[in-house]
Amino acid sequence: MYACTLLLCYLTGQLLGVDGGGDCQLMVKSISGNVYQAGDVVIGGLFPVHMEAPHPEMEFKRKKVNDSCKIFNQRAYRWLQTMIFAVQEINSNPGLLPNLSLGYLAADTCLAESTTLVAAMMMVTGQDVSLADTDCGSAPTVPVIIGDARSSGSIVVADTLGVFDIPMVSYFASCVCLSDSWKYPLFFRTMPSDAEEAQAMAKLLILLGWTWVGLVSADDDFGRFGSQMLMEALRGTEVCVAYHEVIPKALFQEVAHQNITDKQWIANDAWVTFGTIAVPRNIPSLAGTIGFAVRKADIHGLGIGKSLYADISQLRITYNVYKGVYAIAHALHDMLACQPGKGPFLNGQCPDVRRLQPAQIHHYLRRVNFTTPLGERIYFDQNGDPPASYDIINWHVAEGTIQFVHVGHFVSYQGSSGKFHIDMDRVVWGGGNRHMVPVSVCSSPCPPGTRKAVQKGRPVCCFDCLPCAGGEISNEIGSLECVRCPERFWSNSNHTVCVAQQVDFLSYNDSMGMILSIISVAGATLTAATSSTFLFYRHTPFVRANNSEVSFMLLLSLKLCFLCALAFIGQPAVLSCMLRHTLFGISFVTCISCLLSRTVVVLVAFRSTLPGKNLMRYVGPIQQRLGICICTLVQGLICMLWLTLAPPQPAERAIQENQRPKIILECAMGSVVAFSLVLGYIGLLACLCLFLAFLARKLPDNFNEAKLITFSMLIFCAVWVAFVPAYISSPGKYSVAVEIFAILASSYGLLLCIFAPKCYIMLLRPEKNNKKHLMTR
Repeated sequence: MYACTLLLCYLTGQLLGVDGGGDCQLMVKSISGNVYQAGDVVIGGLFPVHMEAPHPEMEFKRKKVNDSCKIFNQRAYRWLQTMIFAVQEINSNPGLLPNLSLGYLAADTCLAESTTLVAAMMMVTGQDVSLADTDCGSAPTVPVIIGDARSSGSIVVADTLGVFDIPMVSYFASCVCLSDSWKYPLFFRTMPSDAEEAQAMAKLLILLGWTWVGLVSADDDFGRFGSQMLMEALRGTEVCVAYHEVIPKALFQEVAHQNITDKQWIANDAWVTFGTIAVPRNIPSLAGTIGFAVRKADIHGLGIGKSLYADISQLRITYNVYKGVYAIAHALHDMLACQPGKGPFLNGQCPDVRRLQPAQIHHYLRRVNFTTPLGERIYFDQNGDPPASYDIINWHVAEGTIQFVHVGHFVSYQGSSGKFHIDMDRVVWGGGNRHMVPVSVCSSPCPPGTRKAVQKGRPVCCFDCLPCAGGEISNEIGSLECVRCPERFWSNSNHTVCVAQQVDFLSYNDSMGMILSIISVAGATLTAATSSTFLFYRHTPFVRANNSEVSFMLLLSLKLCFLCALAFIGQPAVLSCMLRHTLFGISFVTCISCLLSRTVVVLVAFRSTLPGKNLMRYVGPIQQRLGICICTLVQGLICMLWLTLAPPQPAERAIQENQRPKIILECAMGSVVAFSLVLGYIGLLACLCLFLAFLARKLPDNFNEAKLITFSMLIFCAVWVAFVPAYISSPGKYSVAVEIFAILASSYGLLLCIFAPKCYIMLLRPEKNNKKHLMTR
């Protein structure tokens, strides 16, 4: 600090034309007036009470006298009065700064960088005409400054006073450049930075779902940097800037001239409460404007007095000045609470508040955290910025004038992304919408079941909504991608939910399964009734002539044929899959073996009547039973080998039905060769039986059973020949239904063709159930 002071003195001496020896001389005095009140700690204040600084003497031949600033700034005068009021309020509060009084030294900056710097230097160095060398290291008159109002003035003062470690708390400077803690480590402010407002504006667009916006900025540094920060805040979001126009100051005059009334305007704090714009001619275009304004507060007791310039309640920057003074007061309060030996400085020292060094108050300002008398929490982050706090202002029209209506607020504390509290019922929207939130999108959000597809050559907010592919879903609005369903799941018709794939098999709950079950049980019941009839009439000539033992074996095998169809219905299991074709194959082979045996008996019976031929001894009851058992045993052997080497197993097969996958539960054959052998063996016996029955069809007899066997075998063969192409072409459970139908159809064919005529005679024509009738040719 000492070397820097010497440097400034040296430069000053060179300008005065002296040799650099002796005391330092004060070059200038404050251009405008200042306000001073003594205190143990004196706070500096920089306020542009006037708006035009005097012009400098460019010839450098004489000193200008009686120069003063011009154009009184009533608004800045209110800020000055607020600082005075805050100091008096703090001094009257013994609990905040006990045994310590605050003073102030406020100067007029005249809204110019040069006069601002002179005023700041005057506060730091004092106003003595000369300063001895021995006093260069003493504490400055003012250890901390409230100000400046402008970002440019704050930059100049911060750059210069940084040499002296003088902290400053600005109440209106919003330039994001001042958040550079490396370049401006001593700068604090109670005004949120422009970057915070850009972030808040971006969050408002996202909150309201406005993704297609136009950006209009003024043709100056504030407009250019502000629009740049807003576009940076929108990067990575779903909000797109349709256009960005830089417009001169006459923007709203042109808007009113072109009668643009279909737009919703979002304003920043620079003009949302600017009365010059809120004039009647702009009402059709700007009514419903919504925007951000620096938070205001009703400071109790402020503005009491008769002066025109003392009424400073309900103002916004006024509240920032108030918070700045209280931030310094709380820093001093923390200093007073310091315990010797536990202080933050060398060897645990505490600061001497009555000989305060600037670096010490800077240390405590960095850590200040308090709540104002109005209930707002105040602290500074690592960049010296406060929490972002804005009022949401809406332009209402009442009696031909625009009213700035407070409809909500936005607060963003450190570590949070910020929260909006907006009373939507009070908001009046622009663009002719009035009480309905306007819609501003390039493309409507994609509904669930679709995904976004960006239109080529256009911003990401312009997209098409493509439906998700089969097996993919999206259950959110505006999905970028569709998600594939897990295994064994498929998308529903709307592609919004993954549902379990339909598992299909012929079950007893299906109408088809129920019908086939009923037909199967009915066939088994009818077969049992036929067996009962034959059992009841077993001593009659008609039953005895037809070999009752073989008849009962045939009826039993037919009953098994009907019942084996039930094994094909229901969810495939290991046991049911193994029983299906083996039970089917053995039952039908037994049935056809019985018919083959009876056909051979009929054929041999008539051939044996020829002289010299006694063939009946080869087709007696024992031989018939043996033949049936051998034929059935062969099929049983084939089935046993099948079940041993490659048994049928439950399996799943996926098919597409109506562009949707379906899981088919079925019994895999295990061995196609074995299945072919089973069917082939049945077919071989059926063909042999048909051939022999065909040979015996014209043998003389009043009741020739060969004709009935021939007809039943024709039906049997026709059914199973038609079965093959129908089975191959039927999908899913219908192939099982085809197989069951073939089993039932062939079983009914055998039952009705063989036993229906016999039951008819026994039950309805008993007179023919005698030996005489049977022997009649």
